[in-house]
Amino acid sequence: MKINNVILQTVAKIVAFIILTLAVYLFLSGHNSPGGGFIGGLVLASALVLLFVVYDIEKVKNAIPVDFKKLAAFGAFLSVGTGFGSLLFGAPFLSQSFAYFDLPFFGKTELTTVTIFEAGVALVVVGVVVTIILSISEDV
Repeated sequence: MKINNVILQTVAKIVAFIILTLAVYLFLSGHNSPGGGFIGGLVLASALVLLFVVYDIEKVKNAIPVDFKKLAAFGAFLSVGTGFGSLLFGAPFLSQSFAYFDLPFFGKTELTTVTIFEAGVALVVVGVVVTIILSISEDV
């Protein structure tokens, strides 16, 4: 007998949206206040785990066709690449650089290389956490 989880699935969509919004906020606020790529990645992974629990794993995999192992590897490459990028300009490994730009709709905005590094960290965390959860689910 199939159980009807309409209410659970509807609430999960709303909660997942709220969790994803929090993940983006934590990620973007990380270089000036608590947060960053690690916490943002964990919160993002928790939203994906919620969707895996509420919906069928195959259904979510079809909706999000991402190989999470490759995502983690790309994130590690991105993080290390920012470190080597600073070496190209004669700065020590993983040195930060920043500048202010006038962006449409946002005005004067500070853009930093730390954000690229934190994006790599977030991708590694999401890739590893989701890969672990998926491998645990295959054993059951």
